[in-house]
Amino acid sequence: MRRMPQIAHVDVNCFYASAERAFDPSLEGRPLVVLSNNDGCAVTRSPEAKALGISTGEPWFKLAPRAKEWGLVARSSNYELYGDISARVMELLARYSAWLEVYSIDEAFLGVKGEPDQLLVLGRGIKEAVLRHVGVPVCVGIAPTKTLAKLCNKWAKNNPAFGGVCLWESVPPPVREGLMGRLPVDEIWGVAGRLAKRLNAMGILTVLDLMHADPVAIRGKFSVVLMRTVLELRGTPCIPMEEERVGRDQLIFSRSFATPVTTPAGLREVLGIYSQQASARLSRHGLQAKVLTAFAATSPFRNQEQAYPSVCVRLPMPTADPLLLTKAAHALLPKIREGLKYAKAGLMLTDLRPTGNQPPLEPFENRHEERGIGPLLEDVSRRFGRGSIGLGYAGVKSGLDWTMKRNMRSPRYTTHWDELPLVKAA
Repeated sequence: MRRMPQIAHVDVNCFYASAERAFDPSLEGRPLVVLSNNDGCAVTRSPEAKALGISTGEPWFKLAPRAKEWGLVARSSNYELYGDISARVMELLARYSAWLEVYSIDEAFLGVKGEPDQLLVLGRGIKEAVLRHVGVPVCVGIAPTKTLAKLCNKWAKNNPAFGGVCLWESVPPPVREGLMGRLPVDEIWGVAGRLAKRLNAMGILTVLDLMHADPVAIRGKFSVVLMRTVLELRGTPCIPMEEERVGRDQLIFSRSFATPVTTPAGLREVLGIYSQQASARLSRHGLQAKVLTAFAATSPFRNQEQAYPSVCVRLPMPTADPLLLTKAAHALLPKIREGLKYAKAGLMLTDLRPTGNQPPLEPFENRHEERGIGPLLEDVSRRFGRGSIGLGYAGVKSGLDWTMKRNMRSPRYTTHWDELPLVKAA
């Protein structure tokens, strides 16, 4: 009998915290939180921090007074380090399967084949290899469908008996049902809080309840997407593997300021820098945008007049050119009021299309895009660091007081020569 291909779901445990520990062994066993932009709140918690009762989203200013008492360590988000660690993990996973779908920065699906004992050996091999070669711990779930693979990964992570690797077939059916019966329905992939409340109102409280629900009735009351989840819980593959996640609907580049910006001139600089960085992201993904929305906002927590100006600009052609994006973003400036303390600004690019999918007629060609200015800026920035090159108001300047605050950032060990880790022989 020919065996069906299986799907392995690999997920890095507490990714940001694990990436920090990979280069700083002194953090092992200590409660650790990684903070959001501007060191605002905890976005990742180590198991030790969770044991202290610290919840996701808890503000750092509330935790800081007790940090010394708890032995709590905080780190600012180190996106350069996390991105590089993620790339190393995914490159390693690609060695185990020609069918790899990178789902997020810390998780991926792999297409795998083999007998149950072979799949368990494979899962343990992946877990050991990632820890040995990259330095971060992962858990592995293997099942006939994506939904069940993520469920197995959850069991592997939360139940020490699995040793970090859970194979659906190796779990006896009565044990599976017992585990599914104890798991709230909102713990399953794709079921969010509001949807879970509607399911609860129908008496569907657990994952097991959802598995036993009538798929046709679920489709009628909810959607075909949730019907697929029911079928996947029953072992019928309905969500295909994707070699590359394409077709982004939008790209958003938004940051809160460490220090409020109060003038149109200050926002002009912000929008110029964001436009250049958005251009780099588009180029990296081989995309162009047809619509740009620029926005700014004051802080709702300040005792001042509130303002949320925005402008939507339809570009003359799909583009990733930083000059055209900057010009479009600056259409917001007439709406910026001098003296108001703006706490945040951003760009949203929509109607995204693959580069070259719609070449313009010769009279409408953009000479800057033809010369590859956007990719050139990205290449220079990648090699020499952000701020090494810029256009116009986004030009080279150090010490911008509005840029994101990361006072507790660890070194960018793998991407900056002057921050390489040092090993001292005894």
